Amino acid sequence: MQNTIPLRISDFLKNYPPFHLLEAEALLQLSAAAQVLYKPEGERIFGQGERPGDRIFVVREGAVALFRELEHGRQLVDELDQGDLFGLRPLLAEESYALTAESREETILYALPIVQLRPLLEKHPKLAFYLASSFAAGTRRPLSARRGEALPLHGQRSDTLESDLTLVQAVEYSKQPVTCFLGTPIREAARKMAAEEVGSIIIVDDRHHPQGIITDKDLRKQVATGLTELGAPVEEIMSSPVITMRPGLSAAHAQIAMVRHHIHHLCLTEDGSPQSPVEGVISEHDLLILQGNNPAILIREIRRTQNGAQLRRIRERAEQLLHNYIVQEVAISFISTVMTEVNDTLIRQVIRLVLDQMAAEGRALPAEGTFCWLALGSEGREEQLLRTDQDSALVFRDLPEDRLDELRPVYLDFARRVTDMLREVGFEYCPAEMMASNPDWCLSLSEWKRQFSRWILEPTPKAVMHCSIFFDYRALYGDGGLADQLTRHIFEEIGREDRFLSFLAKNATANPPPLTFFRNFVVEKSGAHAQEFDIKARAMMPLTDAARVLTLHHKIARVNNTFRRFDALAEREPQNRELFEQASDAYEILMRYRTMQGLKNRDTGRFFKPSDLSKMERLQLRNAFRPIGELQSLLSTRFQLSFFN
Repeated sequence: MQNTIPLRISDFLKNYPPFHLLEAEALLQLSAAAQVLYKPEGERIFGQGERPGDRIFVVREGAVALFRELEHGRQLVDELDQGDLFGLRPLLAEESYALTAESREETILYALPIVQLRPLLEKHPKLAFYLASSFAAGTRRPLSARRGEALPLHGQRSDTLESDLTLVQAVEYSKQPVTCFLGTPIREAARKMAAEEVGSIIIVDDRHHPQGIITDKDLRKQVATGLTELGAPVEEIMSSPVITMRPGLSAAHAQIAMVRHHIHHLCLTEDGSPQSPVEGVISEHDLLILQGNNPAILIREIRRTQNGAQLRRIRERAEQLLHNYIVQEVAISFISTVMTEVNDTLIRQVIRLVLDQMAAEGRALPAEGTFCWLALGSEGREEQLLRTDQDSALVFRDLPEDRLDELRPVYLDFARRVTDMLREVGFEYCPAEMMASNPDWCLSLSEWKRQFSRWILEPTPKAVMHCSIFFDYRALYGDGGLADQLTRHIFEEIGREDRFLSFLAKNATANPPPLTFFRNFVVEKSGAHAQEFDIKARAMMPLTDAARVLTLHHKIARVNNTFRRFDALAEREPQNRELFEQASDAYEILMRYRTMQGLKNRDTGRFFKPSDLSKMERLQLRNAFRPIGELQSLLSTRFQLSFFN
């Protein structure tokens, strides 16, 4: 008679990661070697510092608590329920247990033998990846096997991902690029382009190093118009220097290079620099063939669009591109770069359209160099993947009092028109009116400096809140020097008032990490989102706030993005590198999940019902919560928050 116990164990395990990755036969063999253990309430399963045994554990029924034993007591690290895996040290490290495991109630465990698991790791890389990323080494778990990779929520990776700037495949390019030497007449270069049926030609020196590029567009603008003679040398119309890259780059890498440099061709050289021989050329057309929805094309269309309704349609297409990236599990670092370029270009185009409208009406602003439009909040941090509400401010040059009274209404009218058109595009007004159209957020440079001095030197709760929002600002249009002057003033004032960073740090610890929730997430108790989890306030903001105050502490300027702030902090504080890298990875996971929810529900993705989560999603999110508590402990110690009421 067949033993039904292995079948029951197998039927249970197949519903939980990572065992769902195993084929039925392998899972059944593993289940046949499992032990079923009963633990009454309060029984120790293993202790911190003990040598590991030969099995790992899965909770079948009941609950298990993991504690860190301290000199003066114990600290609860995690609580596990049905389907959770723990005790991985004997499998992944020859070390003693780092935590104590204890049953919280009557509990049934499945104990799986190491000797059966090890061969499966070699045969199933995804199983090994999951176990490595779930390895319980205190509160710090390696969330990704390689820094910069996309961090999946479903336990699977896109096999086509190569690095943090990778789409689905590398770009094909011609191995015999069309070139000509310096001094070649334009007529000869054009004939060569026509004969080879290409849209560009690389101008090289005698070592075949790229010196410039001529495209069809150059011929139309410079030669067909009669501005340059056909017999003139190619140097007269070539674009130089040439943007060069190494062969084998991904489609994503090529796209973002074109977007950043406002070009339509990339030159590939032997070592990726202009000081090596040309090996090929990639054109925007090559990328269009590879992938129809190209961010460079969207950005070009934005720059040509003349009204808000058309901009809204282009932004909707960008959201489809965002959806494709998320589905393909492209790295969030790349996605945020692309969507930031799209959003920045869109906002700048709205500003240009409004300036043109006002000029046509005879209400022109002074020259654009006299003001600076600032992006705040998630757009300021280069993290606005979805269309959330607007956060902006305007700073303009100091003016004589009579001119200030005259021009302030013009600046406010300008800001109101911009925010109105952005709403037409799909970016809702900020409910708290933290927008440039609010007179309190449309000030001269001196007025902004005085405002920040008040906030920093008299840090009331409201002032600290405003600083938390405003310190993520980024110059988007106009005179960026105004923003730089404001930044210098802020650092000077913070240097004068040591207490301010302590107040900011205390605000950053106001939301405790959701580390000890048990069998459910900490949900909102009332209001429109009762029984839903607020991923922004309870998980993302604690990381954002911690990164902000620590970068201010180190006077790190021009780094606004949260996970890039953590990367910068890892360089500044090698002793905390592991924690900051964990926090960076965690924030990418949270951004990805919020974006997935927002695309699925066509909203901001901020709230969701815990009951809608799969077991894998719960585990991934819980791992992402882990660095929060340790970061807040670091802030508490560094800024002596125990002395603040």
